[in-house]
Amino acid sequence: MAHRLIGEILKEICPLSDEALAEALQIQKEKGGRIGEILIQKGAIVEADLLKALGIQFGLPLWPTISTEDMDIDFTGHVPIQFLKKYKMVPIATPDGAYIAVNDPMLFQPLDDLLLILGWDGAKAVLASHSAILSAINFAYDMSRDSPEQVIQDLPEEDTDLIISAVEETGDLLDDTSDAPIIKLVNLILSQAVKARASDIHIEPYQNRIKIRYRVDGILYDMLSAPKHIQSTLVSRVKIMAKLNIAEKRLPQDGRIEIRIGDKDVDIRVSTIPIAFGERVVLRLLDKTNVLLKLSDLGMSEEGLGVFKGLITSAHGIILVTGPTGSGKTTTLYAALSTINNPDINIITIEDPIEYQIEGIGQIQVNPKIDLTFANGLRSIVRQDPDVILVGEIRDLETAEIAIQAALTGHLVFSTLHTNDSASAVTRLINMGVEHFLVSSSVIAILAQRLVRRVCDECKTGYIPDEESLQNIGITPEMYAGKTIYRAEGCQGCLNTGYKGRTGIFELIVLDDAMKNLILKTSDSNTIKRRAVRQGMTSLRQNGASKVLNGITTAEEVLRVTQK
Repeated sequence: MAHRLIGEILKEICPLSDEALAEALQIQKEKGGRIGEILIQKGAIVEADLLKALGIQFGLPLWPTISTEDMDIDFTGHVPIQFLKKYKMVPIATPDGAYIAVNDPMLFQPLDDLLLILGWDGAKAVLASHSAILSAINFAYDMSRDSPEQVIQDLPEEDTDLIISAVEETGDLLDDTSDAPIIKLVNLILSQAVKARASDIHIEPYQNRIKIRYRVDGILYDMLSAPKHIQSTLVSRVKIMAKLNIAEKRLPQDGRIEIRIGDKDVDIRVSTIPIAFGERVVLRLLDKTNVLLKLSDLGMSEEGLGVFKGLITSAHGIILVTGPTGSGKTTTLYAALSTINNPDINIITIEDPIEYQIEGIGQIQVNPKIDLTFANGLRSIVRQDPDVILVGEIRDLETAEIAIQAALTGHLVFSTLHTNDSASAVTRLINMGVEHFLVSSSVIAILAQRLVRRVCDECKTGYIPDEESLQNIGITPEMYAGKTIYRAEGCQGCLNTGYKGRTGIFELIVLDDAMKNLILKTSDSNTIKRRAVRQGMTSLRQNGASKVLNGITTAEEVLRVTQK
């Protein structure tokens, strides 16, 4: 029986117009290609429509998802990952039988080759989406790799000359089939860090060992302890990937690596410093696939979010975000810029470093070597007719004064300061040498923030806490009556930490007329804070307490990040 035409089937199962089909057929006639793929590129249909039509055309079942739970990964030793990725197919052995999930049922030859390699005679073909097949391939090859401990055992006892072949990135680390144990080890350290959602990897040499630690959700965990003899080879491999000078071991160096691990693009900043027992290396990982958060994802209360959204659409003034290093200040500012970013306004930033590129925004990288400092860059930005300016950090009086001048001449300026709470930002600016009246006339709001770890939903357990630990963060027995307070337990899903992911806690001071008059008289942060609380400000600890009562985090975690 002849196959029905794919175009006819598509018209039956989805709203495909005759015009769109005729246009696609014309493109196929001129340039070749598959009619289904042309229609997807034109946006006339989606991949799910095409798979459904191919299922009808070829009489194949459609699998919406591929379960990796009891997936047999033996095939990884016989079939190269590149072959499966190229032809978008993956073998799946289940208790019910053997299947090959394919995205394109017309690739008969590769399908036959795969069945021949595996010796799977009666395997049935099933249809699945490209993303489901790719996830299954990445899962299987990731699971089949040796552990770092096994790879370390393969390394020679003596320091050997570093293998410098196969140095350039292979695109996807999971595709790297290099047999050199050191390359395998570095790839494993990187891929496991990404899997564990680590933000940093620390390679720390000691007298007799080298220790590798990951920072996950702001806390450092020991991941691996390796023999001293692999130290120079391991550090040299990382330095080669980051295009650093491997011969220079006495000076600090900075570089970056861009890699792909499965379906994630990861940007890695590398920093090396010489210490007593060799070079210490820290790698900061930025997962580009999920960097830009929306303001609503940061963890602000509905009321606080409404106020903050109003502030970031102000015509002029300075909005400061304060907190220690690693408290999410840059993420908050990027979320704010993304919210107001549209073709009607000109946004320019000066940063050190540029963490993520944002479409439609001009971003300048600070470069002290050529005297491109925050202050000098800011002077030039003001001449570029901006509406909104982001200054990565106000570090000195010069930068503060130019930012204030920009705010007073009709620009909206965002910046950060390293202070413990929102009221201290005023004190810091005045201590830098900024006049009281300039602070009160230019700053419109100060947001202080911290990051708390979210308690893991899989393993969190309710308990009745002792009153003292709750009173430390300002929760009275009346407040938690009828609510469940959780504690962190630990399971496989959260690496036995009891926490998974982070959210922000915030305190926001809006400088109204009364507050501005107060700043003209005093720069004492305690006085300013007391006035802000009287006006209804929720402190960092109070905001954290509400997250404890809502089952998002734990009392211990709030206490940890808000301790003076």
